[in-house]
Amino acid sequence: MENQTNKKGTLVAIITMMFLFAMIAFVTNMAAPFGTIWKQHYEWAGMMGNMMNFLAYLFMGIPAGLMISKYGYKKTALVALALGLVGIGIQFCSSAMDGNAIITYIVYLLGAFVCGFCVCILNTVVNPMLNLLGGGGNRGNQLIQTGGSLNSLAATLTPMFAGSLIGEITKDTSLNAVRPLLLIALIIFAVSFVIVWFTQLTEPETEKTDVLGGVKEALHYRQLKLGIIAIFFYVGIEVGIPGQLLFYLSEPVANGGVLGSAATAGLIAGVYWMLMLVGRFVSAFISGKVSSRMQLTVTSAVALLLLLVAIFMPETSKMSLSIPNLAESTFDHVEVPTKVLFIILCGICTSVMWGVIFNLATEGLGKYTATASGLFMTMVVGGGVMPFIQNLVATKVGDIQSYWIIVGMLAYMLFYALIGSHPSKKA
Repeated sequence: MENQTNKKGTLVAIITMMFLFAMIAFVTNMAAPFGTIWKQHYEWAGMMGNMMNFLAYLFMGIPAGLMISKYGYKKTALVALALGLVGIGIQFCSSAMDGNAIITYIVYLLGAFVCGFCVCILNTVVNPMLNLLGGGGNRGNQLIQTGGSLNSLAATLTPMFAGSLIGEITKDTSLNAVRPLLLIALIIFAVSFVIVWFTQLTEPETEKTDVLGGVKEALHYRQLKLGIIAIFFYVGIEVGIPGQLLFYLSEPVANGGVLGSAATAGLIAGVYWMLMLVGRFVSAFISGKVSSRMQLTVTSAVALLLLLVAIFMPETSKMSLSIPNLAESTFDHVEVPTKVLFIILCGICTSVMWGVIFNLATEGLGKYTATASGLFMTMVVGGGVMPFIQNLVATKVGDIQSYWIIVGMLAYMLFYALIGSHPSKKA
């Protein structure tokens, strides 16, 4: 009877963590569509909301891991959801202000920054708990990939919904257009808080270590040190590929852009996240048999090849797409450069990278897993820094040429898969 109770508690914990995994993508993926609005007012502002969202990881990564060690996973998750309510609330307030004013933008960025604390803490909770509930190794990675499938589903729907609300982008477009999405986000966070509050979680035991001692000991593991660099680049890759594609496609035709519609661009970019969903779903079935190292090796190499093809393919090569018009319940026929297809296909490759890097970086860390997770989360700031740099480069050399930055980061991922991820601890 006791064994059945423990199994039931473990199942409830797994389901709860997977739901929170979806929340992470929902909050994170609002930034890029919102950025298409701000870019029309301030050229440098497109990725700043995303930057603020990820900048919070730099400050909250380690404290989040320590919160788990001191207060447990459930209380830490509740703190994260409360911060999410505050952050979305601030952004909702900014949507009611003067749409083009710089003060409105500052308030919006503040809300994005607070939301960043929320998703950082949720990430720190969800990944190690799923890994530990699965017993580590391939089974732990399998649970992370399953949760990642729900994460990708939310990531797919968010830019599509946001884009349909924004529609055609003009100088008069403001955050007021996406108020319904922000209101939905407020409701979801409130409901999530209540669900987690009343859920009885069976938590893995955590080792209470001192701050400096835990961090210092965790950093003795070479696979973790190189892994946190890998995760810095990975999140930059995951966010930068569809983020820059969104700008590339939504730029007004009058300015030399491809489509000029945030709605259509959001639907096309959303396919990238949909392919991530497919990749994670497949990985959830094969991760018990295929090692994390092999998955990272293959996906890094294939993504490199896809992006190189996209960069060198001529702009004149076009393909015709039928895009659903959500507002009129019809289909619009549009032409886009064929290279867009190769960029989108990278979603299958990036889909498994988060789980396998986390799995490889924390393998064998034992009682330092929570502390390592905090260090790991700190470097997720790369999801703000690298896309911001890529976006600045794009203003100088063009959207497609900016993908050379992604190519460089993928090369490091391949190095980590082949060499850097092998467990090793300094004496």
